[in-house]
Amino acid sequence: MSIDSKEDLDGILAAGRLVADTMRHMVTSIRAGMTTLELDQIGRRYFEERGGRSAPELTYRFPGATCISVNEEAAHGIPGSRILEKGDVINVDVSLELNGYFADMGYTTFIEPVSVDTRRLIDTSRYALDQAIRAARHGAKIAEVGRVIEKSARLRGFKVIRNLAGHGVGRALHEEPVDLVNYYDPGDRRKLRSGQVIALETFVSTGAEQVIQKRDGWTLTTRDNSRVAQFEHTLIVRDGKALVATA
Repeated sequence: MSIDSKEDLDGILAAGRLVADTMRHMVTSIRAGMTTLELDQIGRRYFEERGGRSAPELTYRFPGATCISVNEEAAHGIPGSRILEKGDVINVDVSLELNGYFADMGYTTFIEPVSVDTRRLIDTSRYALDQAIRAARHGAKIAEVGRVIEKSARLRGFKVIRNLAGHGVGRALHEEPVDLVNYYDPGDRRKLRSGQVIALETFVSTGAEQVIQKRDGWTLTTRDNSRVAQFEHTLIVRDGKALVATA
C-alpha cells in the first residue's frame, strides 16, 4: 500500500496504535504459569473491545487471535495449552485490521531468570530492527536494509533466519513488496518509495539460519532448538526517517 490521502495516513496510524496498545497490554500481562491461550485471550478481549479484528484469523483462518511463539519457535505459534515457565523466551506477534487498514507488530520478551546470552540475543534483534528502520527511507535499496539487519546480528555473534521476511502491509496483511529479507541479496534491485507501508521484521538466532514447519501446519521452529528473537514494526517510508505506525 502507498499512502495517497490523509484518510489513508490516519487509518494506518489508528490501526498501528491499536496494535501497539494491544501488544503492551499482552506483554505486561505475561506471567509464569499462564498458558499461551490465556495470553492470547487477554489480547483478543482488548482489541475487540476497541473495534479491531485479528488479521491472521481474518486472512488465513489462523487458529488464534495472535501468534505466540516460545523459545525455539520463531513464528506463527498457535496459542494453546503450553504453560509459560521461568526462563522462557516469548515472542508475541499482533496483527490487526481496523476500519479497513492493517498493521503488524512483533515483540520478544522473557520470564526471569534468563542468561546473559539470551538477553544479548533479544537486544540484538531489537537493535537490528532499529538500524533497519533508520535505513528504510525513500530511494534506499531493499537489499541494503537486509544488509543492515544481517550485519547487526553477525557483529554480535548471532545469525539471521533466511527463510522468514518482512512484507508490505496496509489494505491487507501481506502485500507488495514481499520478501523483505534479513540478509543482503545482491540480486534484489528494488528500491523503497516514499509513502510505502511496510512491516520490517528481524529474526535473529543463536545458530540456525532456517526454520521448518511443525506438524500443526502453522508453527515455524528451528531444527536444532536454536532460540530466536523477533521484532517487527509497521512503518511508512518517507524522504527522511520512516514514520513508525506501531511505535
